[in-house]
Amino acid sequence: MSAIDLNADLGETVDGAPTADDAAMFAVISSASIACGGHAGDAASMRDAVARAAAHGVAVGAHPSYPDRAGFGRVRPALGAGDLRESVAAQLHALVAAGADVRYVKPHGALYHAVRDDTAQAAAVVAAVAALSERVGRAVPILGLDGAISRAAASAGLPFRREAFLDRGYLASGALVPRGDRDALLDDPVVVAARAVRLALTGEVEAVDGAVVTTGAVSLCLHGDSPGSVAMAHAVRAALDEAGVAVAAPW
Repeated sequence: MSAIDLNADLGETVDGAPTADDAAMFAVISSASIACGGHAGDAASMRDAVARAAAHGVAVGAHPSYPDRAGFGRVRPALGAGDLRESVAAQLHALVAAGADVRYVKPHGALYHAVRDDTAQAAAVVAAVAALSERVGRAVPILGLDGAISRAAASAGLPFRREAFLDRGYLASGALVPRGDRDALLDDPVVVAARAVRLALTGEVEAVDGAVVTTGAVSLCLHGDSPGSVAMAHAVRAALDEAGVAVAAPW
């Protein structure tokens, strides 16, 4: 039987208020990328998310970002590599302090995209993950898109795992359509479920111009704060089940 991971960005509370229906999403996914204070989340939300993950047998990943709570981590600040490394390391430490057994690290928002192209920023994130790996006594994988971050991870001896997005539009280059642009977001459960099956079986996704992008993804992401995320998640699980694809964490 084929298998694929289904991850969602959760624990993203803002001023104590959740941005997603975490309880419903935890019941469907196999991995949760938990906000650890950079763009959203706090000590209480991290503890709650870790407990929910344990209750549902969901793997916990850290979801660090630029320190940008005002912009929800979607604005890239003028932050040097040294400061970025310290910020990411502090976020990872906060999630561990909340009781998490961190199985992977996935950068969030603007940081996710920056480390695909920016060698210095990618190296800073990898250095923070390497420090976490040394602390926990095992190599912690990094989840993302190929680029500077995957090369930096390889140089540091850290596993890199590729993901694909179920609810975001793709460009022919393999990059995501920028938020705010036409076709950036998908919200039709039928379309998203069909995309999940194709990705699980072939690793391919269709870009907005019709080009076929090969992702090599081992994990599929649904954003918890996307419109209709719970309905999409249930549709994805049903479609994968029907296609004979198991949903399981690879960490």
